[in-house]
Amino acid sequence: MNNRVTFGIVLLSVLGAVGFGLKTWQARSQVYELVLASGSKTGEYFAFSEAFADVVRLNHPHIQITVRETAGSAENMGLLRDDGAQLALVQSDTPVERPVRAIARLFPEMFHLLVRKDANIQTVADLRDRRLALMPEGSGSYALFWPLSEHYGLTAEDFQITPQSPDEAEQALATGEVDALFRVITLGNPSMKTVLQNEAIELLAIDQVDALRLSLPYLEAQTIPKGTYDGGRPLPARDLPVVAVNAVLVIHEDLPDEVAHALTQTLYTHRNELVSRYPRAALIRLPDSGNDLGLPLHSGAQAFYDRDQPEFIVEYAEPIGLLLSVSVLLGSGLWQFKIWLKGKQKNRADVYNVELLDLIDQINRTEQIEQLQQLRGKLFTMLKEVVSDLDNDLISGDSFESFTFPCEIAMNTLRHQEDLLVKDLNTNPSLPSPMS
Repeated sequence: MNNRVTFGIVLLSVLGAVGFGLKTWQARSQVYELVLASGSKTGEYFAFSEAFADVVRLNHPHIQITVRETAGSAENMGLLRDDGAQLALVQSDTPVERPVRAIARLFPEMFHLLVRKDANIQTVADLRDRRLALMPEGSGSYALFWPLSEHYGLTAEDFQITPQSPDEAEQALATGEVDALFRVITLGNPSMKTVLQNEAIELLAIDQVDALRLSLPYLEAQTIPKGTYDGGRPLPARDLPVVAVNAVLVIHEDLPDEVAHALTQTLYTHRNELVSRYPRAALIRLPDSGNDLGLPLHSGAQAFYDRDQPEFIVEYAEPIGLLLSVSVLLGSGLWQFKIWLKGKQKNRADVYNVELLDLIDQINRTEQIEQLQQLRGKLFTMLKEVVSDLDNDLISGDSFESFTFPCEIAMNTLRHQEDLLVKDLNTNPSLPSPMS
């Protein structure tokens, strides 16, 4: 019977180990095929996505990413929601809801307002009654233009809008078919540089960022540095203040933590490889924590951001050490006080006991009943004081018990001595009265 039990235990242990090993092997050997929704092929999202997919494939072969061309942020969010993609690039103004979770903030995307010089446009407000090219509907650029124009008091009826692809919009501006073009794009985009080589076109500042943030809190102040698009002329001719949003990499919440962690790690640990394929990836900065993104994070990404955070005991070692030191000192002090108090209680009890022994000696030597009565009064006064000290914790319970024994002896001695004196008086009446 014992052999059967032993065999069963061994068999279950082996099967458990094999099952765990198979599960681990399966997890390590599983290949994740992901679709990354990006943007138009001429845009920054698509260029970054291809570079990112390449670097991920090299460093994490079990993650294969296919880049999908889209119309922009709105379509990307829809693809994630409908399981048409597992990853996406969106602008930080895009509402992020389940099942979408953030991975990382990538790079700022600047508001570019390009105008023809002969259109006499100096600010956004001057777009009234002008012809304007926008990116396709559903793109982040298209969505961002409307709250911007509203801030400057414009409505859709105030200008002629033509949503177009980036190439078509740039061509329309160059040929004079439109007076202005609005696009939100990463700093230094090659297509922007090509458009601005046309001397008939200039780039305008977009300021009032603090006022814009009252209704559009996701905006931030940025600057297009002098010479960004041409250092010789230069273009722009001065540092140009603009507003911007951030590109954000998001992921479906159902993807495993190890996949989200690997993707996040790639952005920062292998950034040099990414920059060599997409130079503007140099603008990616590791935040102080995942919470800096202002978006709900995937738990796998959060684990990466928290990787350098110390354990609780390490992080709070100094205050914990101080608390322990204070506790030890306090405990030691209380213990010493207890010892001192007990010593003081014992000393006080010893004083009573010495006085009690002296009182017994006086009783034994007393030959007058009157003196015995006085000693009885002293004995009861002492007993009353001892009881009072016990109530006030001036002596301990043990000390009180040690006092009661000699006190009882004193009482018995007093009664015995009194009986002797009375007996002597009765047997020898000629003796003077002990009361005299």
